[in-house]
Amino acid sequence: MTFLSSLDDTTSSTRSATPFGAASDSLAFQAAEPGEGQRWSTWPATIPTERGPEPRPDWLVTSAAAIDTELGVVKTGKEANLELIERAIPDAPVDVPGNRVLLAAKRYRTSEHSDFHRSAIYTEGRGLRRTRDVRAVAKGTSFGRAVARVQWAYAEFDALTRLTELGASVPYPVQVHDTEVLMEFIGDGRVAAPRLAQVRADAAELRELFHQVVDFMRLLARAGLAHGDLSPYNLLVHHGRVVAIDLPQIVDLVSNPQGFDLLHRDCMNVCDWFTRQRLECDAEELFGELVVEVGF
Repeated sequence: MTFLSSLDDTTSSTRSATPFGAASDSLAFQAAEPGEGQRWSTWPATIPTERGPEPRPDWLVTSAAAIDTELGVVKTGKEANLELIERAIPDAPVDVPGNRVLLAAKRYRTSEHSDFHRSAIYTEGRGLRRTRDVRAVAKGTSFGRAVARVQWAYAEFDALTRLTELGASVPYPVQVHDTEVLMEFIGDGRVAAPRLAQVRADAAELRELFHQVVDFMRLLARAGLAHGDLSPYNLLVHHGRVVAIDLPQIVDLVSNPQGFDLLHRDCMNVCDWFTRQRLECDAEELFGELVVEVGF
């Protein structure tokens, strides 16, 4: 499964104002209160467009009585931290789907703690609705950086949602709010799945992993998309299954004038790694095949 969440000082007041549809939820609230490193589930505070696509997986916890518990940082970065949280209904049976789940919380960092940046080549062809936001992002003001962080969080959520609907192997997007994306945690227990760059595989296993990566790239190409930053460092391998992550920069090959250059770079990055693992791979041939899939 996956990660993303932010601790908001306003969460408690939001929770207390939230209406509850079930009597069991009300009883659960009377029986338990969030402790240190916990909060009420933020699911009820999100609107339908900020929630993952239907049909939703049976493991998803949507009860207003659930509590989110911080379990620690999985990975830190310049732009975002990836943290692990448990969302669970207090005193409910843990072996029943919908009562307890581990989630990945990707939290885009505040301007005080990051040098947030994303190259403009990824955002060509995208637009902000308000001219004030456009100017602020272009100037790099503190307000502009705040807008950009929210923009990238929602871009990642939207990309995960679209790819989930296409049937791509990506973490299921649970919800997004402000600069936090919650998603399926991919791993066993509390241990995250390794990145492709960390995997040691024999020739047959490498060939199977390569075919899965290419299938993912083909699926995107047929939809007119490219990952834009694909590498063995943003591909996870979980029980032999390749799962793509880090998708806020996903590129539309039609509207972005740099789209095909970024697709070509993806091919180079993928083939370079597999070639170094002694699996023959021709980046130019792969690029040509993907351009055909785009159908221009």
